[in-house]
Amino acid sequence: MGKAWLGLVGGLAVILTGALLAWLVQTAGGVSVRDVRFAGDRGTTLSALVYTPKSATPERPAPGVLLSHGYINTREMQSAFAIELARRGFVVVAIDQPGHGYSDAIVGANDFGGPAALRYLESLPQVDRANIGLAGHSLGGGPVVGAAASDPDGYRAAVLVGSTPAIGAVFGSKAKADLRNLALVFGGYDEFAELMWQVPRGFDVPRSRALQALFRTAEPIVPGRVYGDIGAGTAHVLHVPPVTHPWEHFSSGGVAPTVDWFQRTLDGEARPLPPGDQIWFWKELGTLIAFAGMAAVLLATFEILLSVRWLHRLDRRPQPLAPLASGRDGRWWLFFAVTAALPAITYFPLMKLGMLFLPMPLYPQWITNQLLVWALGGAALTLAIGLATKAPKPAVAADWPRSAAIALLTVAAGYLTLAVVARVLNVDYRFWVVGLKPLDLRHLGFALAYLPLWTVFFVIALRGLHGRLAVAGEGRWTHYIAGMAAMSLGFVVLLAIQYGALFLTGRLAMAEPLNTIIAIQFVPLLALVGVVSVFTWRRTGSHLPGALICALLLAWYVSAGTATHWSPSFQLPMPG
Repeated sequence: MGKAWLGLVGGLAVILTGALLAWLVQTAGGVSVRDVRFAGDRGTTLSALVYTPKSATPERPAPGVLLSHGYINTREMQSAFAIELARRGFVVVAIDQPGHGYSDAIVGANDFGGPAALRYLESLPQVDRANIGLAGHSLGGGPVVGAAASDPDGYRAAVLVGSTPAIGAVFGSKAKADLRNLALVFGGYDEFAELMWQVPRGFDVPRSRALQALFRTAEPIVPGRVYGDIGAGTAHVLHVPPVTHPWEHFSSGGVAPTVDWFQRTLDGEARPLPPGDQIWFWKELGTLIAFAGMAAVLLATFEILLSVRWLHRLDRRPQPLAPLASGRDGRWWLFFAVTAALPAITYFPLMKLGMLFLPMPLYPQWITNQLLVWALGGAALTLAIGLATKAPKPAVAADWPRSAAIALLTVAAGYLTLAVVARVLNVDYRFWVVGLKPLDLRHLGFALAYLPLWTVFFVIALRGLHGRLAVAGEGRWTHYIAGMAAMSLGFVVLLAIQYGALFLTGRLAMAEPLNTIIAIQFVPLLALVGVVSVFTWRRTGSHLPGALICALLLAWYVSAGTATHWSPSFQLPMPG
């Protein structure tokens, strides 16, 4: 068996190991996990994962909790909360909000899907309707507020993580609710402190006038102290763990107070455990291992396909194209610096400019539209810089038919592994803010529409990367490190500046909370682009196969994980 086939088998083994670990963790103690669809309001369909402990039956119904993720996330993003609640005996319904994941409609529609999701939770025979809790992270406060307003007596307690009750007034029917038995978990380093609570830092939230009014006191709130009466439904409590907004759903500091509050306010969990007793991280580690295994499968599949007769003409290893650079001189370092810095320098300005690329039928995802304005704007600047500096033209090969064929087959192999894992084990490939999901037909259509635009970006970006940064006689590992650094180092520096300032002063260096959080995922993603592009370049002497593979991957990744803002049934929601 050749090295490529060994790599394929090894990659599949890594996927199986990681996926099984993730499945074992999320089903620990006999919990079952089901992927369901149910009726939303106004003819829509909502998606959810239902976690049912073995102790919950129609004969012995258990307390239930409705969970909701934040903006441009999906139901899997709440798995830490779901796993810890389910293993304690709670039935959990973790929804995809409207416009997210596999749910219909657009962001904010039908009170964020909260009323329909609560009705669905109440309809489950294994759920004790007298003991229901609601919880949401960030924009996930919207479904909580919407559900509570629709049925004020249909729940006993609520938790808002990195959120505010006022978030329900931004979209939909602008429903508000005086949430009963409310716990607030807000990170001391939360990037949205000023937006949500009108204070400069998360650690200042106890002195927020809005929060004091909510707690019905004129004094600063004491974190951990319960205000009001749980029995009467008037209890409030605040927790301020030292975490950022995306850490709130990926840390013990966010999970523990949520679990503790529901154990205190809801009756009937079968297996009470200390809030700090948590195993969810092993599920995240498992899906990360599986993600790495898929990357290995992609590379091995590409190498195997090069041995196919028609595709073998792409293989230039016997006579590779000569790199433009004979060594790392001043010109090389200039190209490297521009390649690494330009995406990061232009990120915030071009993301703002991308707001003008409004959602429309063909391009309905506003964040994707912004990202493409950034990507294509950077590509245009790369071309302009090359012309202005009279840089030598890269000598690259471009066999479009074979490159397109091998890219499609390579990505199809990786997609097949994910489809099987998701179908059999109800897990996908993810870690923290990075998540790769299978596409439904609707999101496949989005991905195909966006694919040509991503292709333009990667063809230009990787042509310059390899045409100008490949060095004659360069060692394999040096080449990989240079490729990864050129693609991702700028974002590493950008995030270091942003979060260095946040941890030192309590504020981001540049007031771009959402785009800063979005940027986190581009460090591993662009590093993966560097690996794939260098791997394919070293075998073909061409930027094109790698560019097409990366375009397919990014079109898939972003379309599957980003919110939908346009629908023929709804008007575009705008903040009021």
